[in-house]
Amino acid sequence: MAGEVKHLCLARFKEGAAVDDVLRGMADLVAAMDTVKSFEWGQDVLKQETLTQGFTHAFCLTFASADDLAAYMAHERHAAFAATFMAALDKVLVLDFPVVLAKQPPPPTA
Repeated sequence: MAGEVKHLCLARFKEGAAVDDVLRGMADLVAAMDTVKSFEWGQDVLKQETLTQGFTHAFCLTFASADDLAAYMAHERHAAFAATFMAALDKVLVLDFPVVLAKQPPPPTA
């Protein structure tokens, strides 16, 4: 597999989970990992339960290659954080996929 790879995680946190702490931990983890090209996350805004199936948060990491993703997944810092992350979750869905650019983003405006 050549080219960029995305690691997409959809999450529903347990009632009472310290979500802000988890989000800080995730930001700290990816900041320390050179293999992560970019990290984006967000929380569902439309609250359409039939479509979201209860997932409330999305996390998307971009890697230059599948090898970089594999190195990230196998890294001891990821393994340590994953235990904390998974303990806070009620439900999770993960997809790893090569990037297929369907529409080029517009150039930045001055």
